[in-house]
Amino acid sequence: MEVNRGVTKFLLAACIALCRFSVTTVEALDNGLALTPPMGWMSWERYRCITDCKRYPDECISERLFKRMADLLVSEGYRDAGYEYVNIDDCWMAEERDEDGILQPDKERFPNGIKHLADYIHDRGLKFGIYQDIGTKTCAGYPGMVGYFKLDAQTFADWGVDFIKIDGCYADVELMVEDYIRFGRYMNETGRPILYSCSWPAYQEYDGIIPDYEQLKETCNMWRNWGDIEDSHQSVVEITKYFSDHQNRIIPHSGPTHWNDPDTLILGNYGLSYDQSKSQLAVWTVLAAPLLISNDLSKVTPEVKDLLLNPEIIAANQDRLGIQGRLVKKVDKIEIWKRPILPKIGSELTQVVAFVSRRADGAPYAVKVDLRTDVGLNSTIVRAYKVYDLFETKGKPSYVRVKDHFETRINPTGANLYRFVPIVSTDFIRF
Repeated sequence: MEVNRGVTKFLLAACIALCRFSVTTVEALDNGLALTPPMGWMSWERYRCITDCKRYPDECISERLFKRMADLLVSEGYRDAGYEYVNIDDCWMAEERDEDGILQPDKERFPNGIKHLADYIHDRGLKFGIYQDIGTKTCAGYPGMVGYFKLDAQTFADWGVDFIKIDGCYADVELMVEDYIRFGRYMNETGRPILYSCSWPAYQEYDGIIPDYEQLKETCNMWRNWGDIEDSHQSVVEITKYFSDHQNRIIPHSGPTHWNDPDTLILGNYGLSYDQSKSQLAVWTVLAAPLLISNDLSKVTPEVKDLLLNPEIIAANQDRLGIQGRLVKKVDKIEIWKRPILPKIGSELTQVVAFVSRRADGAPYAVKVDLRTDVGLNSTIVRAYKVYDLFETKGKPSYVRVKDHFETRINPTGANLYRFVPIVSTDFIRF
């Protein structure tokens, strides 16, 4: 959850002014985590701040919900596919800290406490994530961290937290970075490796401030670049546009242990068609984005489940080089995205290429592209490519010579995703 843009400047400044002290040292993040984009499940997009467990017992932010999702990650095969985190977002807390200043969960919704829930999740071979806010309150109005950075860091470590998302509501956007750095240092001092997800770029970008990405890489394992995703294809398109518009600035700073984060996968909810689900997954794969699902895992259709568990797509997203891809060209409202991955054939990397349709004119649209000028596959030593359709894992690969055109047909608002493996042998491939 990100800041409500209606919060006024003077309120933000007042909220943070009470407990301010300067940071004199900056320690680099060295927790050995997020070597590939993190994968898991997160509550916010699907469940928001539903706290009425009497009316919505299966949807409220509660111990029951997170245990259920943990069990489904295991029983439905998500854990074994790599989705390892179970992350609570906002609205888990009691309205007040205890007499010692320690954060407390809502006693009715989390009757056994957070440590019990973390143990339950760990016992199932999963990892546990939680949410806090760098300001005086969370975005939903629960206790924030100001004045309690060190205590909260130790509390989370004692509870067995593996992933922490720190939001930025009710904080001064010009001063919050100091506090993110401070909290990160306190987390490292606990001795427990905790993946650190920061939100300060999203707040700065909305205020026209260019984030210091070197600071981000020293401090955070991943960071939200832009606003919250919503349950619509339009929201996915808007976030994708931010990433393409700013790709030259943000791509160099993403990679192993530190990732740009376009927000959660919304596949399996209400707002995306099957083809639009393919579109989000294709773009997130090329972006080397964290794959954090936010849906009701018990209601995901078999077709969408197959997308989320697609081993070829997961392998491409999790490529250990961690290179973020980019939009390389638009042809008749078809976006062409490209990302280099392993394996390396001779001196040439394999390429993942997505053809993403921004058309809604009814029929699938065929495009024929020049691999060199349209897709950017312009190596002088590659003779041809062996092409795999990543949405058709049981199909046979095709071959295309570099000098020839590649043709594909994309459904309206959908996407096709391919792996292009270079052929550099001097032995000519006959096809």
